[in-house]
Amino acid sequence: MEELEIKLKESGKISRLTNKTFKLDERIKDGFFTANYFLKSHEIILNHKPNHIVTMQWFQRREKAMLCGIDEAIAILHTFAIKPEELLIEALNDGDLISANEPVLKVTGKYENFGFLESLIDGVLARRSSVATNVYEVLEVAGDTPVFSMADRQDDYLTQIGDGYATYVAGIKRVSTDAQGLWWGGKGMGTMPHALIQICGGDVCEAADIYHMTFPDEKVTALIDYHNNVVVDALSLARHLGPILKAVRVDTSKSLIDHYFDDKDTSSFDPHGVCKELIFALRKALDDEGFNDVQIVVSSSFNKEKIKEWKSFNVPVDLYGVGTSFVNNMTCGFTGDLVMLDGKMEAKEGRENYPSNRLQKVKYPIY
Repeated sequence: MEELEIKLKESGKISRLTNKTFKLDERIKDGFFTANYFLKSHEIILNHKPNHIVTMQWFQRREKAMLCGIDEAIAILHTFAIKPEELLIEALNDGDLISANEPVLKVTGKYENFGFLESLIDGVLARRSSVATNVYEVLEVAGDTPVFSMADRQDDYLTQIGDGYATYVAGIKRVSTDAQGLWWGGKGMGTMPHALIQICGGDVCEAADIYHMTFPDEKVTALIDYHNNVVVDALSLARHLGPILKAVRVDTSKSLIDHYFDDKDTSSFDPHGVCKELIFALRKALDDEGFNDVQIVVSSSFNKEKIKEWKSFNVPVDLYGVGTSFVNNMTCGFTGDLVMLDGKMEAKEGRENYPSNRLQKVKYPIY
């Protein structure tokens, strides 16, 4: 794979990706992904009202969002606009925190040369910024506890590459698939699925053994909720593997109550799924037998609200696995509006050319 140009600048911002980074679908140029009325407008203006210079600006409506998708939008413009070298493009950067109604991208040029790309850019900015914002908000409450993105299984596989980049922009490098790391040079990571334990007839220790035999240079992180008895299975693994055991992962379904609570009063809390009381008990059980170095990883239905609550109770978690709340939660919707016509203000009621001292002129081309 060609080495990517992406680097973390000293300012903490991400340098612009180049046109070469994105494997843009060639069908974009044929209007395959463009809303039909934009295609009709392109034809009408080309034949009846050509050569007017317009400014289009993109913005969204929530406070403290993390912007992402800008470089991809620029690549779309540079690749599929007509005479892109004649466009004036001004943009913020991927990773910038933005406010409601703040312009993130302005394009000035002949409408017929780029206007048909409006809806594509809307979608790219909305998807990437929503994922980046969701990840940013989880990291904000997680503090110094690492977070692992398990979002590969939460949506169409074709979303993994862009979502993985947005996840990286927001601050996560731990991802599940190579696709999620494609644009920034990352690689997928992980240990064992429940299927491995099932194939071993439910023997968690055997599953851990053959994992380690196959990957002898790795310590083992093992799932321990297969039998819905995490304390018992964690101790069995720790005794069996000794220092080879790096961590145990609890992924209990929300529909289940772990057998640890079979003989305990649970009237004061909800014992379903991965609850904090179970994790406190697991940590104590490991520590009581001297397995203080075994880490605890949790997953299944974690979001910023649950992580914030757990952090407030100092639940002993070493790594959070998060999936659904990263990508199945569209929180940023972008709008592209024409706001200038031939150097004069011209916009629909309620819109205007919002000023910005943060927009930067983008050179053409970016290679």
